[in-house]
Amino acid sequence: MTSMFDQYEQASQRSKQVPAPPIRPDISTAGFIQMKLQDDGPIFTKQKVNFLPSDKILHLAVSSNAIVIAMANNILLRIDMKQPDKTEEIDISKYALSMKISGLFLDPLGHHLLITLVPRHGDNPPPELFYLHRKTAKLKQAGKFKGHEITAVGWNFSNASETSSGPILLGTSKGLIFETEIGLENDKLFNTSLEQYWRQLPNYLPLYGSKEAGGLVFDIGKNSKPPITGIEFHKIPNSDKYVIIVTTLMRIYQYIGAVGNPEEKPLLQQVFYRYLNAQETFNEVINSLPYSKMQFYYPFLGVLPKSFGWLTEAGILYAQVDAKPDAKYVLVNQRMLTCPETSLMGSNVPQTTSVPLSFVLTEFHALLLYPDHVKGISLLNQELIFEDVYNDAVGKLIGITKDPATRSIWAYSERAVFKYKVTKEDRNVWQVYVDKGEFELAKQYCRDNPAHIDQVLVKQAEMLFKNKEYEKSALIYADTHSSFEEVSLKFLQEWQIEALKTFLRKKLDGLKTQDKTQITMIVIWVTELFMNQMGALRSSNTSYLHDSQYTELQKQFDSFLTIPKVEECIRRNRSTIYDLMASHGDKDNLICLTIMHCNYEEVIRQHLYKNNYLEALGVLKSQNNKDLFYQFAGILLQELPRPTVAVLISQGSSLKPAKLLPALVSCNSDEKHAKEIIKYLEFCVYKQGSQEQAIHNFLLSLYARYKQGEVMRYISSQGQDISMVHYDVHYALRLCQEVGLTEACVQLSALLGLWTTAVDLALTISVDLAKQIAAMPSDHDDELRKKLWLKIAEHVVREKDDIQQAMEFLQHCDLVRIEDILPFFSDFVTIDHFKEAICNSLQEYNQHIQDLKEEMQEATKAAELIRKDIQAFRTRCTFVHARDTCNTCDVQLLLRPFYVFPCGHKFHSDCLVAALTPMLSMDQRTKLADLQRQLTAISNRPEDTTSTISVSLSTRDQIKADIDELVASECLYCGELMIESIDKPFIEEEDYERVMKEWT
Repeated sequence: MTSMFDQYEQASQRSKQVPAPPIRPDISTAGFIQMKLQDDGPIFTKQKVNFLPSDKILHLAVSSNAIVIAMANNILLRIDMKQPDKTEEIDISKYALSMKISGLFLDPLGHHLLITLVPRHGDNPPPELFYLHRKTAKLKQAGKFKGHEITAVGWNFSNASETSSGPILLGTSKGLIFETEIGLENDKLFNTSLEQYWRQLPNYLPLYGSKEAGGLVFDIGKNSKPPITGIEFHKIPNSDKYVIIVTTLMRIYQYIGAVGNPEEKPLLQQVFYRYLNAQETFNEVINSLPYSKMQFYYPFLGVLPKSFGWLTEAGILYAQVDAKPDAKYVLVNQRMLTCPETSLMGSNVPQTTSVPLSFVLTEFHALLLYPDHVKGISLLNQELIFEDVYNDAVGKLIGITKDPATRSIWAYSERAVFKYKVTKEDRNVWQVYVDKGEFELAKQYCRDNPAHIDQVLVKQAEMLFKNKEYEKSALIYADTHSSFEEVSLKFLQEWQIEALKTFLRKKLDGLKTQDKTQITMIVIWVTELFMNQMGALRSSNTSYLHDSQYTELQKQFDSFLTIPKVEECIRRNRSTIYDLMASHGDKDNLICLTIMHCNYEEVIRQHLYKNNYLEALGVLKSQNNKDLFYQFAGILLQELPRPTVAVLISQGSSLKPAKLLPALVSCNSDEKHAKEIIKYLEFCVYKQGSQEQAIHNFLLSLYARYKQGEVMRYISSQGQDISMVHYDVHYALRLCQEVGLTEACVQLSALLGLWTTAVDLALTISVDLAKQIAAMPSDHDDELRKKLWLKIAEHVVREKDDIQQAMEFLQHCDLVRIEDILPFFSDFVTIDHFKEAICNSLQEYNQHIQDLKEEMQEATKAAELIRKDIQAFRTRCTFVHARDTCNTCDVQLLLRPFYVFPCGHKFHSDCLVAALTPMLSMDQRTKLADLQRQLTAISNRPEDTTSTISVSLSTRDQIKADIDELVASECLYCGELMIESIDKPFIEEEDYERVMKEWT
């Protein structure tokens, strides 16, 4: 349950919380709905740590979730925030009998703690430095630094060791800078490392020639010996240089130098060496305070800091850190931030002060610590954005610090510790950058919020408009949601036509295709602006075509017309645009626009209406709209057949002949037109390779009517395969029959498979043609071929009565015998005419009989050999020895059932089945599995009676025989299966990598 005190703290914090700036009323946000689903809450929120100190808190240090608290009773409280319930108390009373803690210094990793002790009164005893490691509870004294009050420590941010701090810098209250390395080794202080630094002391010369005791690397003061209040060093990336920042009460020093030998100790002596005899360079401010504070902002631990702050009486000197290898100074863009005044109620007389006790930096803000409250100011505009008042119950505030690793912020008073959480601190940064005129930075911090980005753009456009950079302003206005009418009116009032055109064109680019109304309005308006500008130049200059201004305007207008959205808009509103151009008397652009948008139809119509056919053909040829060819080709072919066909041929494959077919058919009324159409169709068929049946049919019909000599050439060029011809064979046959082209009918009948009709027609022309047709059928159709040849022979014998020619048929066709053609001869023909043919036929029969006898003798001999082989196999045996092994698994053969083949190969039955199964077909595999299943079922069946046993045995033998037929019909290694598997690899793909690894 929250205590009353905590409730009061939260209330006081809320009451002082400065609300975020509202949405700017002076910036248009048209087009966006301002909606906030949840409150972002304050940028800084405080949470009190559940911790009750045993005494007043003096110091607090935090790094990497490790917190060390020093209290007035000489107790160090060590807390690991990962385990906050486990606290560790370390009593240092024996080290601080008459001393007090003046400083706690914890390294960025939270492993190494340095404690400075100074005397409570006077100068005795001298100041001392103690070291405490995170893993130990025992302090180690750094004896060599006795007498030096360490006021600042420059930790090594590149160090990652838990046992060693790496090279570090120590600043003293007298302006001295030491370099050392400290840590634990086997629970002992690195005395050897310290001694090494001290032994190198004679090589170090202070700035003013004085020699100091210790690992001194630099003396920052001459006579005044100012205390060092802050020191840090970093290695500049991608170089061998280091930068060291040192602050005193009134000065900031920047030391930059190269480290040639990273192994040389002290390491940073090489940086300070170049400043030994050089004139000091520093920034100085007036400061009467006994303290100053130096802070850096780290985006992440392990990278260079991003910004720097130095608190003095004058305020906070704020700068950006820009560490480049060739830089002379790393603190750039320095400016003094004034701290807000605050009231102090410590006495009867109220006091005001503006100097905080301490501060921390975030990315965009600084938290200032006062004795009784904390204020947050913006680093960009110094506005107070946060104030948190503390109650007297927690005592006076002492300090505020930041964890460089987790970037958590911790404030502590005499009796309590508080943690601050930072939430979206860049939420309003964009507005600050807008007010400062840094619009690009403002866009970066808009968090991709379209409403905020729109406000930034509007403000930027307004500034450019005020600066009379109208075209740049127009480009940015076009990207905003500002009122279209108001922006357009602003440019018109200033008569900035070019800027207005720029604005309209950019708006046009942002419109979508479906925004047809807006697109149409902008296109017509821009066209009107161009027409007005060019019309004014034409009226004021008769030689306007040579005017550079007019030429440039024309180029811009041509470019505008080529925009796809504009082209589409003009296509939809063609008459409106044409009327607009005509009203301005701009015939040149009107003609160009007509050509650009391919509006040739009306032009061609006008030429045809006036009988200007050549002009119409010229316009048709010059344009790219192929639909106009199909539309006007008929009229032009009728009037100008030869030029029109030449134009059609020149278009090549861009025209589709099938779409031109209506125009071609309508113009073949006489031979003059038909010849030109034939020329185009021949171009389509022979040059373009057209395969459309309508084109081929039309060409064939024109051939049959006007060029009958070309019909046979065309049919021959198409071939004798009916599936490959491109014309309708039935239509062609009917066409040729109508015009009496018998030879063509013969070829077409043969193409249709009408062999008898084809031979009959061929015999009306010549016997040779009939022979050619009779030889065409496939050699497999012997009956058809014999029938055709007999028909020809009958024609020769009966019609021509040519016995000699009939006898020649017996030589041309091996299917026709003398006995086949004898019935065709008359009864008065003597046998002398057939003597030779009969003798040849008898000789052929005799030879055939002899061949049959030889075949029978060979079959008899083969049967005898087979019988002998069978007899030999019956008496053949094979010996199986006890040492014989399976050829597949190399295990003894007699251990399991096996097969022995005549070739000598031996296999276990299961090995043979396993090796042979992948080589079988799917049906064979199924059958084998079924047989094995049946055999297993029979083997497991209980044997009740003798008859059942006999039946089972006979069935088992039959199944085994079937299995043997499948798997043991031939040797696995010597049979046909091995030959058929010659294309299969020895090693399967899935086993390839494994086998290759085993071989290698």
